[in-house]
Amino acid sequence: MSLILNKKITLLAKKYSYSSLKFFLKSMILLSFVLSQDDLQDVCSVAKDGSRVVIAGGSITEIFYLLGIEDRIVALDITSTYPEEAKKFPSVGYVRMLSAEGLLSMNPSIILGENDMGPPTVIEQIKQTGVELKIIPEEKSIQGIIQKIRCVASVMGVSSLAEDLINHEYIEKYDQIKKNQSKVSSKNISAMVIYSMQGTSPIVCGTGESGDAFLKLIGAKNAFASFEGWKPASAESIIANDPDYIIVTSRLLKRFSSIKELKKHPSLSQTTAAQSDNIIAKDGMAMMGFGPRTLDCALEVSRIISSD
Repeated sequence: MSLILNKKITLLAKKYSYSSLKFFLKSMILLSFVLSQDDLQDVCSVAKDGSRVVIAGGSITEIFYLLGIEDRIVALDITSTYPEEAKKFPSVGYVRMLSAEGLLSMNPSIILGENDMGPPTVIEQIKQTGVELKIIPEEKSIQGIIQKIRCVASVMGVSSLAEDLINHEYIEKYDQIKKNQSKVSSKNISAMVIYSMQGTSPIVCGTGESGDAFLKLIGAKNAFASFEGWKPASAESIIANDPDYIIVTSRLLKRFSSIKELKKHPSLSQTTAAQSDNIIAKDGMAMMGFGPRTLDCALEVSRIISSD
């Protein structure tokens, strides 16, 4: 930290209360995450024309609604399912399997995509047309979510709206999640994330995926950290890894009608999680989309686990 900044903090300490200074320092920590990444400056710079936006990525759509600028949207991809109102927009397909024709047919002034937008050939085709395209950077962490909100707001020329939200809501959430995360971590709690079923085998999350990042967010150990990606898991491996908690998507739960029925599944019934009624169902996009709702989801789940 520079001498000038140290002097400013000293002056602030004399002028304001401890709580005010603490709030200021948290703001500086979050802001430093942004300022230290020079490569973000161009991506997050203000759009040349933000009047007609096509979005490929549900988390970006959530941010538009959070900022109250959804009136600039002209089309969305199929992962943009929240809020319900977003479903009224024309669809350009799946974020990873887009077509240049489909995107350009919406006559966008700018296209905003998540970092898994593709395929790469389509991105290159879009760039060659001259239509402005920005791939919003993503880091699957609390800071990364806040950075994503800041970046989208900057592109759309509404940075002040984002800062108001961050200062009045997200710094408090950041603080509480960190506290819960520490409590969960100290208890050495293990968990597994199940996305869906392949036949009768649960599809579980290993390392390097959004489900694993969510577990890190709440302070839990991934019971399936021995492999990467999403894979079907046998009953034997689930029983052997014996997670303390099982987190499933709401879509999967619908297949079983209730958690009571789900925990009877042969692959799950003998686990500590099932026998202790420690099965939690959450909307998949809210949990693993790493948009604004992921912070709320992490806060809720970490509260449940940390209070156990």
